[in-house]
Amino acid sequence: MTPPTQTIHLRSQLAHPGFALDIDLDIPGRGVTALFGPSGSGKTTVLRIVAGLERSSSGFLCVNGTVWQDAARGFFLPTHRRPIGYVFQESSLFVHLDVYHNLAYGMQRVPQAKRHVSLEDAIALLGIEHLLTRKPATLSGGERQRVAIARALAVSPTILLLDEPLASLDLTRKQEILPYLERLHRELAIPILYVSHDPDEVARLADHLVVLQKGRVLANGPLHETLARIDLPIPLGEETGVVLNAVVGIHDAAWHLFRADFAGGSLWVREHDLPLRQTIRVRILARDVSLALEQPHHTSILNQFPGQVMAIAQDAHPGLALVRVQVGDSPIVARVTQRSAAALGLTPGQSVWVQVKSVALME
Repeated sequence: MTPPTQTIHLRSQLAHPGFALDIDLDIPGRGVTALFGPSGSGKTTVLRIVAGLERSSSGFLCVNGTVWQDAARGFFLPTHRRPIGYVFQESSLFVHLDVYHNLAYGMQRVPQAKRHVSLEDAIALLGIEHLLTRKPATLSGGERQRVAIARALAVSPTILLLDEPLASLDLTRKQEILPYLERLHRELAIPILYVSHDPDEVARLADHLVVLQKGRVLANGPLHETLARIDLPIPLGEETGVVLNAVVGIHDAAWHLFRADFAGGSLWVREHDLPLRQTIRVRILARDVSLALEQPHHTSILNQFPGQVMAIAQDAHPGLALVRVQVGDSPIVARVTQRSAAALGLTPGQSVWVQVKSVALME
């Protein structure tokens, strides 16, 4: 039976010398799905399978209701017939063409009737209007990647594949291009598969998270739930933490703070120039969360919530524990010492008070 629309189903087994992939994935057919894991975990291989550049004898791939591979029926849609946009770590622009003709080149294989992203839209989304007459050699690394993404969009893809597009950029160039990736997320209905090993990029961009290790799927689920798991055998970056979706509530001009309202409570965050009711993301690191059995008073910590302990796990350090606490509809993870956990008598189901010492706005 064909999987429902708005879902990408991928099943594949293949082997290379020293590496084997064995996955069975259902992921959303819209939004940004991040493929996360260490080098050699299979992230790029998954993209190549979706692109049709890798083929397994037992593979199946259905993208939003359209089958691209079904090995059981002997069906395989070749790469040149798959409506994909693919962006690599390096921009791979045609050096002899200016930016405009790099973009126009990609549109040549797309019939007019199948174009749902115009060249003008791609140019505007990536903010490259002022670059159209320039050659790639005159562009910065961030500008080249913006052009490469615009070129991938210009082919009106059904899915956009981004293979560590920021990996070759320094921090300044990354900060330059991230707002444009967020804009694609907000304004396009095209699903994006985003390969990264950078937890900050994942926290900022992804809606859904797939964690890979040695060609296997360790975790697969919505970002906020998957980041809050404390049973994963590998850490999601060196800093364990959660990401919450929130809305800008009120501004407290007197104290230079604003209130971020999330599904479970409100957080006071250092003031930013954000309009009321704007949707934002905040990241709370486990090391910035403390727990108490009673509501703390006479404390400098503004963000306090009642919660319930859901799970406790050993941290990487033998003297530390990770505690997952449910605050309303939102999970928060705290890192505490084993001694503190024992002194508080922490057990699943127990009511606690959560104190959040620091909140990072993902921008």
